[in-house]
Amino acid sequence: AGRCGPAHRRRTVPSILRELAEKRQLSEEIVSLLQAQFSDLPQELHSWRQMADYSPEMRQFACLLHLYHIKAYDYLRKILPLPHPYSLTNWLSNNKAAAGFSSDIFLRLQEKVERGDQAYRYCAVLVQDMSLQKQREWDPQTKQLMGFVDLGAGILDADEAPLASEAIILMAVGISSPWTAPLGYFFVNSTSGHFLAQLLRQTINKLNNIGIVVLAVTSGASACGAETARALGIRTDPKRIQCTFQHPPGSAHSVAYFFDVCHALLLIRNALQCFQKVEWLGDTVWWQHVVELAALREQRVLEPCSPESGRAGSKGSYHLKVNPATLLFSEGVAEALEHFQKLGLASFQNCSGTVKFVRLLSSLCNVFYGRGPCGKEPLLAGNYTKISNLFDEAKSFFVNLTDCVGRYIIKSKRKLGFLSFLLNAESLKWLSSNYMCPEGTPSHHLHTHAFSLDPLEQFLRALQQACGSSGSPTCTVFQAAYHKLLASCSLAPGSPYSSGSASPWDRSLSRRRDLTLGSIRAQYHPAPARALAPEYPYSAGLLLPSSALSNALTDLSLYTQSLACTAGWVAEQLALDLQCEACLASLFEADESRLRCRSVLYIKKLGGVSLPSASVHHITSISEQVLNRYGKVGGANKNTKLWHLALEQKVFQELLRESPLFPTLTNHLFEGDLSINNHYTVLVKEITRCYLNIRTNPAQHVNLKYPCGRPRLKRLKGKHLSPSPLGSCQS
Repeated sequence: AGRCGPAHRRRTVPSILRELAEKRQLSEEIVSLLQAQFSDLPQELHSWRQMADYSPEMRQFACLLHLYHIKAYDYLRKILPLPHPYSLTNWLSNNKAAAGFSSDIFLRLQEKVERGDQAYRYCAVLVQDMSLQKQREWDPQTKQLMGFVDLGAGILDADEAPLASEAIILMAVGISSPWTAPLGYFFVNSTSGHFLAQLLRQTINKLNNIGIVVLAVTSGASACGAETARALGIRTDPKRIQCTFQHPPGSAHSVAYFFDVCHALLLIRNALQCFQKVEWLGDTVWWQHVVELAALREQRVLEPCSPESGRAGSKGSYHLKVNPATLLFSEGVAEALEHFQKLGLASFQNCSGTVKFVRLLSSLCNVFYGRGPCGKEPLLAGNYTKISNLFDEAKSFFVNLTDCVGRYIIKSKRKLGFLSFLLNAESLKWLSSNYMCPEGTPSHHLHTHAFSLDPLEQFLRALQQACGSSGSPTCTVFQAAYHKLLASCSLAPGSPYSSGSASPWDRSLSRRRDLTLGSIRAQYHPAPARALAPEYPYSAGLLLPSSALSNALTDLSLYTQSLACTAGWVAEQLALDLQCEACLASLFEADESRLRCRSVLYIKKLGGVSLPSASVHHITSISEQVLNRYGKVGGANKNTKLWHLALEQKVFQELLRESPLFPTLTNHLFEGDLSINNHYTVLVKEITRCYLNIRTNPAQHVNLKYPCGRPRLKRLKGKHLSPSPLGSCQS
């Protein structure tokens, strides 16, 4: 550290801070905060001592100044005996779940490295923010006011100190093995790119100190993310992209920078929506094609049955339906546009340019999310040439995109999404050539989904659920939830963040809700809720027997049809919220001979209700058997949560003895976390829960939304109303 020279003896710390503010090297806000929080610090320069004698307040002062303005810190180091920036890392660390770096997590990571576990030698660092509710609170345990800015070196609780409005969360993710480690959080009142850049450098330094090499950093594709990239030395000019930064500065080690792919896709969607059409070397991409596809309502399709059916001249009936869970930039949308073009629908003629654009982005997403025929797959060294050619094609496409008057999109105010993909492509090529291809490199494969914010978003979702509310938590609530999550955190590859508290549907896909066809349909054609007629539960097939006597008095064919229609209604209810294209398609009995993609479904109908798949029908049948076997519906002390859980358990026990369900989801089962809350198991659980809820609380479902209108009824013998018989599909 530098020493105080004679020329500086008469200067004071407050006067130096004011000088920096006048030279605009330090903001007035930071100067006011420093003066308010650290008014008890020595004013005279000669009163400052060496680093070993620093008080907690001096440590706070140094950490705050360094993170918020590195140039001002470097200037003061020439005057004051301040420590080297990398010496501050330990001051930003805490035990348990306090703000700052988590000492326990770093210690556990260090133990794995020292044991020689190669999976933990290399990682990527993710950074994301979470909004907080500004609120001052008293903590009786620590006897401190909470709710203020806290960077790990202590709470800044002066009267003039601002309340925290955001929490910055950092996570390390394995790139050759799917492990994750929440590294810590920081309470701030505002976030700037320069602040995040310094925080990331401190994070990289702390990981390096325990033997872990950071190969990449990922932030959101936002204004703050772009400012962070620039502060680290990243350049996104397509003609001279700089995709890495040196750490430490001036060293030989480089770190690649990524923007989150999901954020980039949202920006591209916004750009296409604003421009309405963009052009590329003679091809035109029309936003209206996407709008028409999303808005396509269910249509009845008639076609002559085959001679083999034995009913020559008759017609079979299917209902064509667009899968609302289909992601906008996916192969499914490209195939759907081509399919409707072949069917001759006027709205989809001349859509070849749109198909090419969607298909290119789908291919890019497959690379960055590691999607393959068997779910998430690592990028292998042998695929380098293939992905390099794809990235060259994407660059040629993006740099030549123009709006309707010939202006280049890459130079417009809607350029960040496209630039994000170009930067990510260069970063992945750099990683592939430096850490996969050459002999003697650490790994011959990369888990590319580690370079997205998905792992951190999943952690934040679990954190939000642990907070117990959907709104922004206070600092105290956030800290308690983080402590709870950290206590059950496992650093083992593939470990979930929490047990039993996950979102019902896939956590990474639910983040992309705004990128589905359903979200686009909701923008242009919001669907109003429809009230149902009082007789709806009976007409929908809910007239199911609940006792042995009613079983004996009910016609078997009516019972079978009623069960099938109820199962179909369950499928339609789940489809309203399901965000996974494959899972939604598996709910219905569909004709896959026409189009083998899940974005367009040809569904059979019975009395206006979609026929469920065999697996959905089987689950509801087993559920009904369990109901009949284990008690009368609605009996005393039976309609309770505990009773429902007992019924669900009995259903699962019965299903375990049966053959596998959902044959179309065999590969899909292994996507996401290998836990009890993966797609496959959650789908079975939700079908069972929905059916049991309908059967035990029929009165609550009279006014539910019903997207397909009322079914046609036919009167059978007696006074019962039932849907039309199986096999006679009604519109």
